[in-house]
Amino acid sequence: MASNLIPLPARTLRLGMTLPYDLYDANGQLLFARGHQLSDSPQVRSLIDGGAWVNSEDTMAYQRARAHRLDTLVLQDVPLAHIAKADASFRLDPAGPAAPAKVALGPREAWSDLLLHMHTLLREDAPADFQQRVAQIRDAALKRLHAQPDATLMLLVFESSQEFGDYSARHALLTLLLCDMVAQQMQLPPPQRAALHNAALTMNLGASAAHDRLASQVAPATPAQRHALSAHGAHAAQRLARFGIDDPVWLTAVRLHHDAGPGPLATREDGEKLARLLRRIDMFGARLSPRRSRNAMSGAAAARAVFLDEQGQPDEAGAALIKAVGLYPPGSIVRLANGEVGLVFKRGFSANEPHVAALIGKSGTPLSSPVPRDTRLATQAIAASLAPADLRLRVNLEALLKLY
Repeated sequence: MASNLIPLPARTLRLGMTLPYDLYDANGQLLFARGHQLSDSPQVRSLIDGGAWVNSEDTMAYQRARAHRLDTLVLQDVPLAHIAKADASFRLDPAGPAAPAKVALGPREAWSDLLLHMHTLLREDAPADFQQRVAQIRDAALKRLHAQPDATLMLLVFESSQEFGDYSARHALLTLLLCDMVAQQMQLPPPQRAALHNAALTMNLGASAAHDRLASQVAPATPAQRHALSAHGAHAAQRLARFGIDDPVWLTAVRLHHDAGPGPLATREDGEKLARLLRRIDMFGARLSPRRSRNAMSGAAAARAVFLDEQGQPDEAGAALIKAVGLYPPGSIVRLANGEVGLVFKRGFSANEPHVAALIGKSGTPLSSPVPRDTRLATQAIAASLAPADLRLRVNLEALLKLY
């Protein structure tokens, strides 16, 4: 396979779109040329789910044109609904500038687009306009989160629980959202909040390929892999400094995000405080995500893992996270007291009483559409938190998004 080919994240492609770049298979064989319109077929659907490759050089202009357009819309304070419907695919003409094609993005496609930007940024050896591109991804993701917090969290948590491909980029975006919710819960001042956002997106800079390989391999991490990743925080901070980042709090949070140990937060310097928050949020997101070698944890199990620190004591950072997202975060799977199985789609009045949409009835038969349940009622209370692998059902996320 050609060394300059990179994999497209799942669901970046859409039926009916006109390709802005050539598509290849994993062996470098050309599948569809730029300008081809994707029609419905088993092959195309398999490419949408993952397995398509693109030339990194051919997509660079596309990436920058998309990033510029998205940044412009954000700066103009265009409503979220309009951004979602904005022109989202660009035709790259070698003889002239990029021109927009009329392809509308829904919520899932918009996140796939951000995922592609994040994937590319983490993989580039010497990214141009690095800080500006981090800001564009950060601001676009947070704008969506602030417009629809529960829907956004549900979408990313659930999709992270189903996919081990593109682990690093997906994990970075999920960590960003969780960090923002914790920052709001703790009422962090704006400078700390900004540094935490930036650290969430860049904590694995330079180690993205290694993390993705580890997530996709069947065998557990080898001693060599564990050793290579042991100092990735320090290496990421060094790369950030080379790319012009001089915020000491951002750099310290990244450098120490695997080394900040337990204990009170108030006595720490800002960088170490954010590193501790990032460590616990990173751990929580990782437990919600599968690898090929292991399944994702249930939402409640992931919550328990961060609520107590390394010494088995209540953890201040973990407690702030649970207060922000609940014991059963949106996107997690639960069984109700009445025997139904559902998906948490909204946080509730308390950490253990979220809003749940029933997906499978008492008899074990899938319901025709999601049915909201009130977990404050004894008959609809949560009886168990289930691992994502326990749900034997293809979830219609579009139907769930209509519940908001």
